Amino acid sequence: MSDHDITQTGPLAPEDVTADSPFTLPGFFDALGDGRLLAGRCTDCGTHLVPPRPACYECGSRAVTIEEQPRTGEVVSYTAVHRPPSPFSDLAPVTVAVVELDSGARLTGRVTAPVEEVEIGSSVAWRARDPDEVGIDPSAHLPYEEDWPVHEFELTR
Repeated sequence: MSDHDITQTGPLAPEDVTADSPFTLPGFFDALGDGRLLAGRCTDCGTHLVPPRPACYECGSRAVTIEEQPRTGEVVSYTAVHRPPSPFSDLAPVTVAVVELDSGARLTGRVTAPVEEVEIGSSVAWRARDPDEVGIDPSAHLPYEEDWPVHEFELTR
C-alpha cells in the first residue's frame, strides 16, 4: 500500500454506513472537498469502485478498502455533450471523458478542453472545484448537493 492508502475495510453491518463514511456519496464528496479522490478497492478481486461502495459490484465481496487515488490518468473514451443537464447548460458543449487513473480505477468527468483537443491516450490531471468557480447554475442543485465540489480533468499534454 502507498502512503495515500486508508486502511478502512468495508462496513460489516448497515449501522456502520453513516453519512460521513467514505462509502457514501456525502462522504465521497466531503473527501473531494478536501482535495482527495477516494476509491474502494475490493481486496478479493481487485476491482476499483469510484465512488466507493460498501460491497464490490464485480464479485459481491464486502472486503473493500478505501484508497486515495492519484490525480493523473489517461483518457480512454470521450465525447461532446451538446445538451448537458441543466446545471451545465451554460457550459455547452461539454467535453466528457472516461479517464483511467494511474491506479487503474476509472472515473467519468468533464474535461476542461474543447472536444477537438482531446484524444484517446490524452494525459489528464484531476482536480476538484467549487461549483461557483465552474459556472454551474446553483439553482439546479438538490439541497444536499449545494456544498459538493465538482471534479474535472485538465489536459496535461
